Amino acid sequence: MTTPLRLVLFDVDGTLVDSQGAIVGAMNEAFRMVDLPAPDRPDVLSIVGLSLPKAMAVLAPLESQGKQAELVEAYKEAYHAARQLAGAGHSPLYPGAREMLEHLHAQPETLLGVVTGKSRRGMDALIEAHGLHFFLTVQVADNHPSKPHPSMVLTAMSETGVAPENTVVIGDTRFDMDMARAAGVNSVGVSWGYHSRDSLNADYHIDIFEELPGVLNRIWKVES
Repeated sequence: MTTPLRLVLFDVDGTLVDSQGAIVGAMNEAFRMVDLPAPDRPDVLSIVGLSLPKAMAVLAPLESQGKQAELVEAYKEAYHAARQLAGAGHSPLYPGAREMLEHLHAQPETLLGVVTGKSRRGMDALIEAHGLHFFLTVQVADNHPSKPHPSMVLTAMSETGVAPENTVVIGDTRFDMDMARAAGVNSVGVSWGYHSRDSLNADYHIDIFEELPGVLNRIWKVES
């Protein structure tokens, strides 16, 4: 019997790369640029995964839409400038991330993709910086509603022709898990990201990347 195609969709910030320093730094700079007090670090990390307009609405709820739009542009400018300066060190890969991507990419029946709140420019820069040329489908904030809307996952499945029962979302936030649930696919929460494990409400959990193959085998009922 032919093995069906399987699709593993990764969130990026907090799942594949540790970008919390970069995100907090850029957010502080963005608020400074528009003469507003910077939000607390936990508040910034709580919105990682949302699109920037939605994130700014959460972080600056009393400001006008115009001011929130200024914050979005200021954040993009600050983040881009810091990335240009730091290169790959701006958002380092988590331990085991590259090895896991290489392992899964080597399986002919397994397709890899990204579902991220990053912009296309930011995602392309990250792929180039780390040489992450593993992804068949890349869904970014430019083209979709913010998580937890299922648009990114549904589009990735449409592009690859993979069924929901053979699709899994890997992420570190409740937004990722809710997005997966809305799309009718399984979710795997990672414990090293920006939302606590208890808050994720994931179908499965992993504490290190090395645990992922075993979890995927359980999901797809593959004999290990």
